[in-house]
Amino acid sequence: MKRAILAALGLATSFAMPAAAEDIKVGLLLPFSGVYAALGNEIEAGFNLALEQFAGETDATFEIIREDTEVKPPVALGKAKKLILQDDVDVIAGIVSSGVLGAVRDMVHDAGVPLIVANAGNDEATGADCSPFITRMSFSNSQVNRPMGSWMHEQGIGKVYTLAPDYAAGRQMIDAFTASFTAAGGEVVGQEFTPFQKTKDFGPYLAQAKASGADAVYVFYAGGEAISFVKQYDSFGLKADLPLYGSGFLTSQLYVNAQGPAAEGVITALHYVPTIDTPANATFTEAFTAANGRVPSEFAVQGYDAARALIEATKTGASDRASLATALREVKFEGPRGTLSIDPATNNVVQPIYVYETVAGENSLTQTVLAQLPAEADPVNGCEMAPVSN
Repeated sequence: MKRAILAALGLATSFAMPAAAEDIKVGLLLPFSGVYAALGNEIEAGFNLALEQFAGETDATFEIIREDTEVKPPVALGKAKKLILQDDVDVIAGIVSSGVLGAVRDMVHDAGVPLIVANAGNDEATGADCSPFITRMSFSNSQVNRPMGSWMHEQGIGKVYTLAPDYAAGRQMIDAFTASFTAAGGEVVGQEFTPFQKTKDFGPYLAQAKASGADAVYVFYAGGEAISFVKQYDSFGLKADLPLYGSGFLTSQLYVNAQGPAAEGVITALHYVPTIDTPANATFTEAFTAANGRVPSEFAVQGYDAARALIEATKTGASDRASLATALREVKFEGPRGTLSIDPATNNVVQPIYVYETVAGENSLTQTVLAQLPAEADPVNGCEMAPVSN
């Protein structure tokens, strides 16, 4: 309770270990205010849970210095500078927004401070803008959509219509899906990118999809847009004849219950759903639910695995910035998502992808896993990974 209160006040907190242990200063850089505050809180809850569960497996201690990015790149850059130059942190973890990641990338790279990305999915971060000091434990935008193209074609779907918001993530996610779907022999019969965070009425786009001759619709939407889109798709009466598929952020556990019965029957793919049937996930979901009063989402598991990766890295004896960066690139463990490892060519996580259907549960919506798709490393995408230098 004392630790939780200190964290809420933005003060450094520590997890007690033996007196001789090496102290690791961790800058937790997340949005605790602004539009993504719920994501920041969810990631932090997962991060703290992993420290509580696994910190006893290493001789290191962890001092957490919590900073709010406010989802503003200039603010985040200022906070990153403070963590690096004033607080002298050994490692930074967090980052929700791809814009924030782009803003702090050169700072952490030039300073040689390892950064564990716990959300931001822009492909460039582990592609053309890769760094030996940046390790991503969440996902890349292409990674969570690419396998769905071939899987949907295997299910007999020959023609699709795609929709997504018109910004970098929307285009990267849809491009990855359409590339694999057409490579498998499918046809994209129509595609629209809707004004990002400005589209209130999806009716005109849904009318186009209905008239397109598609067998299914594939979309990426997240947050408030996902809630609105799923509800409007259902009210438009399309689900029976034109089934809805998409990136799993469409029906995230974080807000799927706000979509209500409209989300039932929607099939999506993501790197995590809370109904994965493994002992590691059962341990995680039970502990997270008990501690937080809610079922964990993909954002919670990303925070959890980010902290777990840091703990695993310290088991090698790594404690300074360079040795931690090197050790993070070699992390591999079994977690709630399955077997996780880091691709040394890009520093992006390698993980299975789960296809799932949202269904009605006893008291709320839940997920039925339809398929586990193999873990595959992302293409290098222009990454020229250099060795870690002191």
